[in-house]
Amino acid sequence: MKFVHIADIHFDTPFTTLSDKGNLGEKRRLEQRKIFKKVINYIKENDIEFLFISGDLYDQQYIRQSTIEYINNLFKEIENTKIFISPGNHDPYLKNSYYCNYNWNKNVYIFKSKIDKVELEEVNIYGFGFDDFYCSKMNLEEIKIENKEKINIFLVHGTLDACLTDLKDYNPISSAQLQKIGFDYVALGHIHKNNFIPNGKIIYPGSTISLGFDELGKHGMITGEIKKDKNELEFIELDETKFVEAELKCTEINSVEQLIEKINEIELAENKLYKIILSGKRNFEINIYDLYKYELNQKIIKIKDQTKPNYDVEKISKENTLKGLFVKEVIEEMKKLNYDEQTIEKALEIGMEILDKE
Repeated sequence: MKFVHIADIHFDTPFTTLSDKGNLGEKRRLEQRKIFKKVINYIKENDIEFLFISGDLYDQQYIRQSTIEYINNLFKEIENTKIFISPGNHDPYLKNSYYCNYNWNKNVYIFKSKIDKVELEEVNIYGFGFDDFYCSKMNLEEIKIENKEKINIFLVHGTLDACLTDLKDYNPISSAQLQKIGFDYVALGHIHKNNFIPNGKIIYPGSTISLGFDELGKHGMITGEIKKDKNELEFIELDETKFVEAELKCTEINSVEQLIEKINEIELAENKLYKIILSGKRNFEINIYDLYKYELNQKIIKIKDQTKPNYDVEKISKENTLKGLFVKEVIEEMKKLNYDEQTIEKALEIGMEILDKE
């Protein structure tokens, strides 16, 4: 069976960081539509039988009816494709949600908060949807595959093998338990980085479109064919705009004006949005918020300061001052305890920053 699997497109998300940069937020929302249309066109051109959407298709807080109508009109263009949606933590199946109150096209099936099964001729499709913005348990142990001769698929939005407390509120799922149940394919959503494996069975496609600098890398969809013996999967990149990081070493820069000049000299590529990371030693105080007041290239969305003060430690240690005594004592004591240079440097940096604020 031929399928496409997407998740986490987050229609109508506000793109807060980009919205501060002219019309970039609106432009990114238009790109969401463009990329979703690419998915639909691929389905039409390749006679895809199934479209799996594993949650966070839209953002409940911001979604507009006009966007829902845009999505549903595209669903109408693929009448012969069966569409299955498992609502996630950003688009839960609420009483006031469009999942509950909108007249979706007849080829769309939306899972609710009780694990459900749709039986078709050659495939059984199981699914589960959030009914709130948080979910701590969905009773995976309730699933028993009755017909292992058929292809068995599970759609779910959640956190695979969650070990962090803040992730356990988003439907923690055990990969060992999924494997034990014996699904031929698990269409996951929620994690925005894909874990694509060409013949994998438990797959995150990642977010269809990158939402920011915490989502570097390729974004798109999973497609291919699910078989009883071996899955044949392909990851197709869809997002033409990339969020990237560029480093600027500041050790030889001696003023804010010079820093702005160096930032504006960075060669920026088309279809990329940049976070500039300032590194090395700084010779003057850097106030990130003041930097944004200067005229920077619109492609520079964010600046992060990772510089360290350019202290002349040897010179300071000879001063007859509180700072000089501090540096001398720290160096002597930490060397006695065999601390490495990097640890000593970090201790001095923290201590002198505190003294500078006194």
